[in-house]
Amino acid sequence: MDEFAFIDRFLRPLAARSPEALGLRDDAALLSCRSGEELVLTKDALVEGVHFFPNDPPDLVARKLLRVNLSDLAAMGGEPLGYLMALALPRRCDERWAEAFVGGLADDQLRFGLGLFGGDTVSSPDRIVLSLTAIGTVPAGRALRRSGARPGDDIWVSGTLGDAALGLRILMGLAVPEEEAEPFVMRYRLPEPRIALGRALRGLAHAAIDISDGLIADLGHVCSASSVAAEIELERLPVRALARGIPGWREAALAGGDDYELLFTAAPTRRAEVEALSAELALPLARIGRIAEGSGVRVVDASGKEVPLSRTGYRHEV
Repeated sequence: MDEFAFIDRFLRPLAARSPEALGLRDDAALLSCRSGEELVLTKDALVEGVHFFPNDPPDLVARKLLRVNLSDLAAMGGEPLGYLMALALPRRCDERWAEAFVGGLADDQLRFGLGLFGGDTVSSPDRIVLSLTAIGTVPAGRALRRSGARPGDDIWVSGTLGDAALGLRILMGLAVPEEEAEPFVMRYRLPEPRIALGRALRGLAHAAIDISDGLIADLGHVCSASSVAAEIELERLPVRALARGIPGWREAALAGGDDYELLFTAAPTRRAEVEALSAELALPLARIGRIAEGSGVRVVDASGKEVPLSRTGYRHEV
């Protein structure tokens, strides 16, 4: 199937509810920004063999591609609007693969309220390479940034940490009973972008970031952008009970990456508001440490002794 037939059959339906896409019949999309709003734009790529396995279900690969970008929008307090997508596909990605892939996108478009604006489709000699640019909006001047953390702030994280990293280890051969493995594998394959939380944190959080490279690494980005230091209490980390029986769970929680939970800082005087927000969203929010003057990130145990770190997170070599 040539690229134009592919667009007609598989991609044009994804753009049907997005007038900005112009039916995918022009060279580009047209997007108007409403008064009082700013656009939020982010891009992430997934590469077969790096971010997903060759035998991963195509619908889950598509949904992960979309969701890792939506997580960036959430970290800025943004509302999803649409996306641009480029696909580099080898010949083995047949019609059945394509139908499953666009089916996954269609499901999440409905769930998160956005549509396809455009993109490109090319052939690849071997592996699948996917790139997506998500576009969102945020009230002008109210975007969450990494650079607003202040000494004395509490550090909070949503959900649980380390699940995705353990899921990856299980997929790579770590022996875990099947019934216990499933939640970890699904957290790796299908992250949950915290859109509602990001929206609610506007005006409440001083700084925010999504945890993609690992807790320590991403908190380090906040510290660097804000010119502050951070201290994490190891015993406060929100870790799934099942995870604590798996070797390496502490490293997974601290440095594993792929959690796509939100990390944010807020003044101690706002604790009751954060706790109320947790109840309102039915989403656990854990206070795991504090921001201090200085630089860098340190982890301490229950006695206050610093915990040595063998690694801090994931970083691509380019």
